[in-house]
Amino acid sequence: MTTPSSPSKTMDFYDIAMKPPAAVNPWKSRLALNFKGVPYKTTWVPLPDIGRVRRGLGVPACRKLADGSDFYTLPILVDPNTDSKIGDSFDIAVYLQKTYPDSGAGDLFPPQQLDYTYDQDLPPWAPPLTKPRAGEYAEYSKFNMHVDRAFSAHVGLMGSFLPLDSQESKDEMVRRAGVKSWEDFEIKGEAREKMKESFRIMLGDLAKLLSKDPSGPFILGKQISYADMIIGGWIYIMRGTLPEDEWQEIINWHEGIFRRLYEGLQQYAEVK
Repeated sequence: MTTPSSPSKTMDFYDIAMKPPAAVNPWKSRLALNFKGVPYKTTWVPLPDIGRVRRGLGVPACRKLADGSDFYTLPILVDPNTDSKIGDSFDIAVYLQKTYPDSGAGDLFPPQQLDYTYDQDLPPWAPPLTKPRAGEYAEYSKFNMHVDRAFSAHVGLMGSFLPLDSQESKDEMVRRAGVKSWEDFEIKGEAREKMKESFRIMLGDLAKLLSKDPSGPFILGKQISYADMIIGGWIYIMRGTLPEDEWQEIINWHEGIFRRLYEGLQQYAEVK
């Protein structure tokens, strides 16, 4: 099959419905789609319907829950130009770059060394991680896993503020996490302050990577890459979940380097 140099048909991007419909997650794919300038439209899927929609599209789960059952999540990208269906954020970025290398604003995966690791244990209710891929883009894949682990370890700061669209969606989140109630996601008082301090330290290590090229705001200075979207995707989730006072506090840590990243990615943050 001949691969088109640029897509002519609109792709379908499946995202998790929020209240009101808003993109909280998955931001990494949305930033990559907008960066590559491909035509797409969003289908909003309530959390309880994700498994049904994913199975209906014939896209298998790519991760497992702690009990060994399939973890059905989004995003999914359906590309009618190539009859392709991709069901993982990292795989979507790789697909866009390999299928449409000349589209949009450039290369999602310019060569670079991404010196960052995070190996602390996750809370039992944190979402399962995507395992790193070997081969092409392995440096990015490893970085993606470590950044996801780092933010997932602190997702308790955000979890109870997810603007889910219904009580059924909240019940489904509770079931997936294996907790007893929605209130179990709340972290308050001293425990919250302790997690915030751990979060500040973790972000400090990422800030060092973002500070390597002082021309910024990206890791490669003025040149954006998917590595910036890996971090930025989580920063955008923070924007959609954290209370406003905490958002303002956290985004200004480390001399405002994550605010500059957030603002630098704004040109690719349109919700379509």
